[in-house]
Amino acid sequence: MTLPASSSAQEFKVDFGISTQDPNAPVEVSADSLSVDQETGSAAFQGNVEIIQGEMRMQAPLVNVFYTANADGIARLVGSGGVFIVSGKDTAKADDAEYDVDSGLIHMSGSVQLVQGINSITSERMTVNLNNSTAELHGRVKTVLRPKAN
Repeated sequence: MTLPASSSAQEFKVDFGISTQDPNAPVEVSADSLSVDQETGSAAFQGNVEIIQGEMRMQAPLVNVFYTANADGIARLVGSGGVFIVSGKDTAKADDAEYDVDSGLIHMSGSVQLVQGINSITSERMTVNLNNSTAELHGRVKTVLRPKAN
């Protein structure tokens, strides 16, 4: 795991293991229930929500889906109640997360934890950029790096 320090002591960039992620891949959503609001162009998936796009998987108790203005695709996904995102061998979790499909950005907040193999990073907020396979963490960042076992 590479942790180059940036100009801010509270910010690090890390590889999220998503270098092969395709933000244009289809998004598959499954849940226990679905409520659709045609007026707002949104849908609420509840209960054991699982969203899959390529190699990335997102899980949460509740995910609100907002469609594009012309309703021809998904604009963003907003998960709450404890969100898990898995991509490759990396796992991220937080209280809440918002995935902007067009920009390829995932914003996570509240007790964020990123685990890469045996190493972990915690913070209050994290933004994952699917376009360049990086993540930026802010708000009392703590990194635990474990030495490689012989």
